[in-house]
Amino acid sequence: MSPKNPPTRKHATVSVGFVHGMLAGMLRRGIDPTPMLAELDIRLADTASSGATPGTHTGAQRLPVDAYARLYNRVIARLDDEGFGLFSRPMGCGSFEFLCRGMLGAPTLAEALDRARRFLAIVLPDLAIRVLRQNGRAELQITERNPLAPRPDDPGRVFAFEWLLRLIHSVACWLVGRGLALDGVDFPFPRPAHADDYALVYTEHSRFVAGPQLVARFNQTLLELPVRRDEAALMAFLEGAPGRISMLYRRDRNTVTRVRDLIRQQLPASLSQEEAADRLHMSSRTLHRRLEEEGSSFRGIKEALRRDLALARLTKTPMSIAQVAADLGYADTSAFYRAFVGWTGLSPERYRRQLLEQASESVQH
Repeated sequence: MSPKNPPTRKHATVSVGFVHGMLAGMLRRGIDPTPMLAELDIRLADTASSGATPGTHTGAQRLPVDAYARLYNRVIARLDDEGFGLFSRPMGCGSFEFLCRGMLGAPTLAEALDRARRFLAIVLPDLAIRVLRQNGRAELQITERNPLAPRPDDPGRVFAFEWLLRLIHSVACWLVGRGLALDGVDFPFPRPAHADDYALVYTEHSRFVAGPQLVARFNQTLLELPVRRDEAALMAFLEGAPGRISMLYRRDRNTVTRVRDLIRQQLPASLSQEEAADRLHMSSRTLHRRLEEEGSSFRGIKEALRRDLALARLTKTPMSIAQVAADLGYADTSAFYRAFVGWTGLSPERYRRQLLEQASESVQH
């Protein structure tokens, strides 16, 4: 998505799974993030400082995008490290600006990415960047040169890959003045609890693999796009950066986000694809095609939203299982049970009981 056009919807949110990774470096340094979260009026039911198991039900809770951006900037200011304290040496404040300036004068996106590769090799030696071309496709590879954590699913390691891909992708989109669709991404860690957000941040075609390397694939012809920005545009772009551009939903996912919003607004009524198309002033066939072009489907969007809301309500409210099912538009509770087990591998009661057990253990410790 081009950072020139950030989302204006006040209800745009992200999973706090991203926040847990962002705070991992502070915790490693023995810094309690709770006072900072309180100053920003951010309340997390299972903050990284609570002792909760990494990756556990962090996909349920949501945070407004603007709050996420403010926290992003506060964390790097507190640590004096644009790498969030996640790497073997700090990434000095101002690195993002110089990354942008270095890429700005390039004639094409390919040259801009090569400049980014060389700059990041200096300020971020733990991760190596490379762009390859083959068979009409291009690959952006981010390789772990030095181990970032003992476990592949460590929240800090997961966030390091998420963050760097998002950073490079955001700047690339801004430089060429358009959204750049990622055809698929292989992330080198187990599927995190907040992975449903990847469809809106990166691509719905995300895989989770073993190894030290992230691979993002896109059309090779995009590398020949000219860089369109100048110094004046850069000054506006840097206002509030890097936090402001750190979590912008993709411009090429516009139909997906509009459909998701429509489905949510109509709950507990179960909106059909035909009804959604009518509200968006297009035919059902056109809606299907646009969603397909954006790598999604109406059914997939509806199920992802229901999962997100179900986890949030079981986590944060005392609502009965039957009431949650009804509020999400399920005709009967048994259908909700089957869907929930498919999402989590647990029944709703077991999931809620597990949360209470974790909370109790956290208080005891």
